[in-house]
Amino acid sequence: MLDIKIVNGKILDVVNKTIIEGDVGIKDGKITDIGSVPHQAKEVIDAAGKYISPGFIDIHMHEEDFSLTKKKEYDIADTMLNMGVTTCAVGNCGNNRQSIQELCGFIQEHGNPVNYMSFIGHNYLRNEAGNTDIYKESSKEQLARMQALVSSAIDFGAIGLSYGLEYCPGISTNEAIGVAKEIHGRKDLLLAAHYRKDSIFALESIKEMAVIGRETDIPFQISHLSSCSAFGNMTEALKLIEELINSGIDLSVDAYPYAAFSTFIGSAVFDEGCFELWNKSYDSIMLTEEPFKGRFCDKELFEKARREYPKMLAVAYVMNEEEIIEALNHPLVMIASDGIYRNHSGHPRGAGTFPRVIGHYARDKKAVDLFDAIYKMTYMPAKRLNLKRKGILAEGFDADIVIFDYNTIIDKATFENPQLRPEGIESVIIDGKVAVKGGITLNHTLGKFYKRGEA
Repeated sequence: MLDIKIVNGKILDVVNKTIIEGDVGIKDGKITDIGSVPHQAKEVIDAAGKYISPGFIDIHMHEEDFSLTKKKEYDIADTMLNMGVTTCAVGNCGNNRQSIQELCGFIQEHGNPVNYMSFIGHNYLRNEAGNTDIYKESSKEQLARMQALVSSAIDFGAIGLSYGLEYCPGISTNEAIGVAKEIHGRKDLLLAAHYRKDSIFALESIKEMAVIGRETDIPFQISHLSSCSAFGNMTEALKLIEELINSGIDLSVDAYPYAAFSTFIGSAVFDEGCFELWNKSYDSIMLTEEPFKGRFCDKELFEKARREYPKMLAVAYVMNEEEIIEALNHPLVMIASDGIYRNHSGHPRGAGTFPRVIGHYARDKKAVDLFDAIYKMTYMPAKRLNLKRKGILAEGFDADIVIFDYNTIIDKATFENPQLRPEGIESVIIDGKVAVKGGITLNHTLGKFYKRGEA
């Protein structure tokens, strides 16, 4: 007898871009049957009129900060589950919010709303090695210490190394290459980077990331291209990436579906000259946490927040919508949230990215193709993360599944209320067990911490 049978659904074959009308059988965490499924099941989910999709895979987001949650609640992992995400890559932009070992141990003991796998972050390691000055290059001794820490993290099961170049101007290209010395040439790993600088510096930043990828000889993920190049040069950026790939460098890209970015107000992103770079002013920056939650800046508030609340997340309304759509449509670009929260405050992308692409951009605006969008949320990131049993609905693959109503799916999270649950996500299944049913969370502890090669 099957554990679960999903009946009467529209099964999305993201590889062949077709819909299979029928059922999905699930047993022992795996998909056993697709199409006509005569076997009985302990639980039957009627998906009449609904789409059955592989669970969404978020290749770029930021995990909980245990210093804030005190390990007593889930912050972003809950919102990931609510929008149909089943597996996430964390530790991005060079930043682990705690050690990978601590994150893994917590999830192994308590479970998690979704599956996590993690990068080890270069910026995090700079602090571990004793370099707390973001404007200072690391010493030879510190670099050697980081090289050893990278090896240790990879041995533990990290999926690769991430960089936050803009957040730490003291990182030279040589340091970025050097920190990966002990993992040189590892094709089973992935490097990921938040670029050096955006807007008019985007092309230069992309070239630098390509150099790092070439010199380390490790596959390279350019993170959230939308916030790097949606300032008037997206076409040129995408063309450059194509040329670099054609030259033999292993590059891929992700982007999120919003024309505003979010990061810490005290970070180097907001250093002097940023407004001239974006052709914007202080009033383009909204603060997301108390005592200034929802307030747009003037010069005085901007400087006060930078000085007194440097870890506060801010939203910058500075990008061009049409270039966001251009990125989402490019065949090299997969969809990721770049979600991050502090104390349940932040950017709505952490709660709305995937429903927004389907409901707003595919259905309502008809700006992206539905099959392309689902592919960019499922099988494309699964392949990039070397996930052998995830990303498509097929016999023998993991039963990580989302069922959604194409007529109603839409993001509801706003910049004022950034964690509101989307509409239209009917059910989410993780490892063959029901996590969400009828739009209500039943179990938020089904997720695992996957070490590299375990999924």
